[in-house]
Amino acid sequence: MSNYLRKQVHLEGLPVKLRDELRNVAIIAHVDHGKTTLVDAMLWQSGAFAAHKKQEEGQDRMMDSMDLEREKGITILAKNTAVHRGDRVINIIDTPGHADFGGEVERGLEMVDGVILLVDASEGPLPQTRFVLRKALSKNLPVILVINKVDRPDSRIAEVVDEAYELFLDLDAREDQIDFPIVYASAKAGRASINRPENGGMPDAENLDALFNVIYETIPAPKYHEGAPLQAHVTNLDSSPYLGRLALCRVHEGEISKGQTVSWIKTDGSIAKVKISELLMTEALERVPAEKAGPGDIIAIAGIETITLGETLADAENPHALPLITVDDPSISMTIGINTSPLAGQSGKLLTARQVKDRLDKELIGNVSLRIFNTERPDAWEVQGRGELQLAVLVEIMKREGFELTIGKPQVVTKTIDGKLHEPMERLTIDAPEDYLGVITQLMALRKGRMEQMVNHGTGWIRLDWRVPSRGLIGFRTEFLTETRGTGLLHHVFDGYEPWHGELRTRPTGSLVADRRGVSTSYAIAAIQERGTIFIEPGMEVYEGMVIGENSRADDMDVNAVREKKLTNMRASGSDEAEKLIPPKKLNMEGALEFCGEDECVEVTPAVVRIRKVILDQGERARSASRAKKANQNA
Repeated sequence: MSNYLRKQVHLEGLPVKLRDELRNVAIIAHVDHGKTTLVDAMLWQSGAFAAHKKQEEGQDRMMDSMDLEREKGITILAKNTAVHRGDRVINIIDTPGHADFGGEVERGLEMVDGVILLVDASEGPLPQTRFVLRKALSKNLPVILVINKVDRPDSRIAEVVDEAYELFLDLDAREDQIDFPIVYASAKAGRASINRPENGGMPDAENLDALFNVIYETIPAPKYHEGAPLQAHVTNLDSSPYLGRLALCRVHEGEISKGQTVSWIKTDGSIAKVKISELLMTEALERVPAEKAGPGDIIAIAGIETITLGETLADAENPHALPLITVDDPSISMTIGINTSPLAGQSGKLLTARQVKDRLDKELIGNVSLRIFNTERPDAWEVQGRGELQLAVLVEIMKREGFELTIGKPQVVTKTIDGKLHEPMERLTIDAPEDYLGVITQLMALRKGRMEQMVNHGTGWIRLDWRVPSRGLIGFRTEFLTETRGTGLLHHVFDGYEPWHGELRTRPTGSLVADRRGVSTSYAIAAIQERGTIFIEPGMEVYEGMVIGENSRADDMDVNAVREKKLTNMRASGSDEAEKLIPPKKLNMEGALEFCGEDECVEVTPAVVRIRKVILDQGERARSASRAKKANQNA
């Protein structure tokens, strides 16, 4: 915290004090390494819940409060909680592990004085571990390394510790940064120790006390200058049904109290006087009203409707701004617009361009890593984010709220550097059985990937590190899982820009496109299924230009999916057709976004997800394809 406060001239000469009873720490790690589970265990052991309550199965991952987080088993939004140990308080920020939600991590690090780096005892450091650690080291935050899941039967504790040291060296950490304490833990069992257990064994302590002690010893107490005017930094936003918009702030200097009038320094530098109508502090999972807060406290304040991230609340008479929060630029974009298909308006309630625009603007308020731009059309907008997952989560949330949308294929956000076109690159780590080495190499060659490292653990599994253009990874996951029979693991993280790599043709197949509107029949589908993989069932409504399956050849094929069997005097229509049908391949939204081609888009409604051509009319589509072909030949 105090890194950037040192630059503040008005603080020079004031005595520096510490708040020794308080610690602010963020938990960072790769996805699925047990951050949220560890926070759970810390809350339970510090008596955050009533004594009569037991930790049941259904009450795990309490920090994941959003429905989508619980379903997917990942953290999407950074959240804070406070753990009380006697008269000591630890404010913990639980951050997402996905680099797609990196903006959340960057904000979380603004609030704290140190981090807990969690690493899985079997998987070791992965790309996202690198990503979050790089952020922490650049902010000069001290690190505690926690080796989690030491009780896994396949744990390799000593090797993982060595890999962690290598990672620190790789990221050019300073000598004092490499001198970090190591704690061995099993978050699920709620045990931690500083003594290294055997591989697959439990930590020798019965609780997490060792971790709490290390936090107090390693993480510095919040520093402040005695007699300095108020400075609080807005690092996150939330809303409450009763209080309206809440600004989550870290108090850096001075004190703030309920009912106080303060200066609100906006992003454009203008200053307004506002009154703090409500002041809240976190205890366990609840926000409780408080009268005042001092330096180092993490608080929520109400009463300022249009406050946004990175702004400063300062003293009314002597205002001094804190630096704005900067985050990495987006690397993936997609177009989001209203649903323009013939079947629009059947299941959603929010259909108009104004409603979509208002919702996207609302998302911008709290999500620092998103950007929204206007397009040529008045009813569609370009949304830029960090990765496919981040954009898919946004669409999924909007779909649940009742929106009907048309979503374009995800594209990469290019940059022009020194007059040359550059595209974003990803660092990709693949863990897979060694039998699939040839297949993976083939897949990556198509996508213009460069292998940087290959490690064979001698266990039948290999780890491959690649550097690959971001566009090569759009839609890669499904194909990769198919080729490795679901055994492969892949993780990727943004890794700078390189000159444009030329054309990539990653999808070898074309689409089966419906040529008229109507209700699909089993008779028609039975005839089409020989051509490729079908996505629809009999009885589903289809329209001209809707993609109903994947063609086994490279070009598109228009098919009639609504043809009925004619009655003859030999047999009745509809007999003996049902059993010949192959079950359709059902695509969820991520699957549809991955599958959709250059000239296709995805129709998303609360009830169904469909893939369709951008141009629905068959004749018009053929004309535009031939124009594009001519243009390519002439170019």
